[in-house]
Amino acid sequence: MSDQKGQPKGEIYLEVKSLWKVFGTTVRTLPDEFRELTKGEILEKTGMVLGLRDICFTVRRGEFFVIMGLSGSGKSTLIRCLLRLIEPTEGNILINGQNVCRFDVRALKELRRHTTSMVFQHFGLLPHYTVLENAAYGLKVRGDPVEERLARAHTALETVGLKGWENYKPGALSGGMQQRVGIARALATDPEIMLMDEPFSGLDPLIRRQMQDEYIELHKKVHKTVIFVTHDLHEALKLGNRIAIMRDGDILQLGTPEDVVMSPANDYVREFVQDASPSKILTASRIMEEPDFVLSEDHSVEAARKLLEDKGRDYAFLVTKKRKFLGLIPVGHLAAKGGKGMGSLHEAVLNDHPSCGPDTVVEDILPLAAATQFPIPVVDSERCFLGELQNRTILRNLITDKEKLKDV
Repeated sequence: MSDQKGQPKGEIYLEVKSLWKVFGTTVRTLPDEFRELTKGEILEKTGMVLGLRDICFTVRRGEFFVIMGLSGSGKSTLIRCLLRLIEPTEGNILINGQNVCRFDVRALKELRRHTTSMVFQHFGLLPHYTVLENAAYGLKVRGDPVEERLARAHTALETVGLKGWENYKPGALSGGMQQRVGIARALATDPEIMLMDEPFSGLDPLIRRQMQDEYIELHKKVHKTVIFVTHDLHEALKLGNRIAIMRDGDILQLGTPEDVVMSPANDYVREFVQDASPSKILTASRIMEEPDFVLSEDHSVEAARKLLEDKGRDYAFLVTKKRKFLGLIPVGHLAAKGGKGMGSLHEAVLNDHPSCGPDTVVEDILPLAAATQFPIPVVDSERCFLGELQNRTILRNLITDKEKLKDV
């Protein structure tokens, strides 16, 4: 079972309800008396192999949802059940409000050809087809006119950075380029949801990282709903809006990358994520604090100086009445002139003091923090002031062993 902690806002596009999969020669359902047993106990007592146990989750339109687990965890079984490439034993799968488990053969074909597309680990390219013909293959299968499918394939190849390679055969391409053809083939059908089963796991580490970066940018462009399967924690943390961690057919935890790393649900998840660096996951919005006070541009210079002295602070942030961030003012800038000869607080602002956005990760904040003695302000895209980041706060959140926090 899973919760919906950290779920993004937006329309629910995919909903999985109480999904079970049990493998066996005569399996119709798993008797109630065996449902609470472990996977090993079910096999021993019934001869059945548990694939999925009571899986429940939802995915929002446009979300990048990652299913992660080791071999045998059930992740590939789950993604195949979503399209009924593997038939679920029981449960419901709703895509855009329609129950896939009740589809007849015709409706299922329509779903696979028009609504969804799938990218596999081993590319599945046809060696005797050109790159363009491979990219257009899904459109050919569903019967689109030749000119239309080739035009859409051209566009898809250009989207994944393969313009100019249309007339080559797959054998002339590197592994990363071949996987791009597979992604282009999936994009060409203009699916609403893309299912990707470990698409980068067969690539060399350097090419794999490059493909991850490229796919992040691609996702921003095409805004597709993505269900992505991987066994690689760092890949999951890098790509996913939310992550479902599986073991023995169960979802043990479902949450944002920050939730999973900083608040593991149990010992298994804790061990699974122990090598993850919080600096690559934690964002400014997660650890920022609200300062005791801020200065308004309406404050006089003398009033601002006195307020800082009374509070015992050596700085303050200057904002407008609507909380638009204007800058940081060190108390020394006020004390140096004693307020004399200074027309407004704008003149006391520290030049070039760095700021960050709410989604900036700590790894990118550290160089900013190292370059100044003052906290880093957090501002949104409209330059509205959201909070501050103290060096002490940043360091405390990078220490995953809470016992050691006593010394920080």
